[in-house]
Amino acid sequence: MIQALVPYALWLKAFHIIAVICWMAGQFYLPRLFVYHCQTQVGSQESERFKVMEQKLLRMIINPAMITTFIFGVLLTLTPGMVDFHSIWWAIKIISVLLLFAFHGACSRWRKQFLNDQNKHSEKFYRYVNEIPAVLMIIIVIMVVVQPF
Repeated sequence: MIQALVPYALWLKAFHIIAVICWMAGQFYLPRLFVYHCQTQVGSQESERFKVMEQKLLRMIINPAMITTFIFGVLLTLTPGMVDFHSIWWAIKIISVLLLFAFHGACSRWRKQFLNDQNKHSEKFYRYVNEIPAVLMIIIVIMVVVQPF
């Protein structure tokens, strides 16, 4: 624990929340782009436009927001009094966050498949996986705010 972080706890929390909002916005939008990308002809101008959009979204918004979320999350965790490490809600939250990181990695892999014109999934698949970050976000917010366990 780092006692020097205590006076900045609310600022850390605010910047963490801002970063999470940006990360989640991207996590909601990227699979939706994949849905639309599935509807295009490989090699078409429209397909190429989606490749650029997906790359820019991932590299300019989602990745920096994820890194920022992680940094401020770690700082909050190191701030005395912010986390009760013996509570079950904390474990559920961390597991959910790790799953969100895994989803982020999967989205990166799928974007590379689209980039190489090797998409292996259907439009319907991306419609379903688009719900994963929403479910994880709901779990995370409830664990942090309500701390039911």
